[in-house]
Amino acid sequence: MMRISKTAPAQAGAKRSAPIQRQSLANAVAERLREQIINGDLHEGEQLRQDAIAKEFQVSRIPVREALLHLEAEGLITTVANRGAVVSALSPEEIEELFEIRAVLECHALRLSIPHLTKDDFAKAEKVLKEYELALDKDTEVGTWGQLNWRFHSTLYAPANRPSLMALIKVLNNNCDRYTRLHLVFTRNLHRAGKAHRAILTVCKSGDADKASDELWRHITEAGHYLKEFIHARREEHGHPDG
Repeated sequence: MMRISKTAPAQAGAKRSAPIQRQSLANAVAERLREQIINGDLHEGEQLRQDAIAKEFQVSRIPVREALLHLEAEGLITTVANRGAVVSALSPEEIEELFEIRAVLECHALRLSIPHLTKDDFAKAEKVLKEYELALDKDTEVGTWGQLNWRFHSTLYAPANRPSLMALIKVLNNNCDRYTRLHLVFTRNLHRAGKAHRAILTVCKSGDADKASDELWRHITEAGHYLKEFIHARREEHGHPDG
């Protein structure tokens, strides 16, 4: 039986979830499963059974099948012979590469955005950053870390007016988020991420696209390197060195 994440309408152990409305059923199912994967409610290697998902969400298997195809395209799940769809498990090297790709795309987006950022954009980013800094100090706010991180970054990129680029960056962030929060939960030493974000915001306010891009590049690639080392150590500790 599939578990509903805390962000879903019904809690695990409560009565069955309310039926999803007919419009965009596949997208709605994909969104709920995506939340569960990112939140860690569905673990790496866990099998996703179409009939169980369909029963839990009270839909037919057709939208479930379409939703799984969407998530596979995003890299969040993988189709395995004789098992079907399972939650993807990335190697430490693949995790670092994802962050490198993020750095390339996000630095490009920021460069395009810098000339168009306004005082209102900076005020919005500042407000989100304050929420993020407060949330990083609370274990009870783990579920909001990824959301706040994305809100901060996307606020700075949005004026670039590149919707397709933003959509791709969002997919990459979805793939990276579960690993970022896992690291934060177990080590706490990336709580300096709040300081890194503040440094990025400060440079953005100066209007210097080169310096802002350099600061963002350092922030993302360093996080990727730390995560590679952390995930590698965790998996060796638990006897799964190859993920």
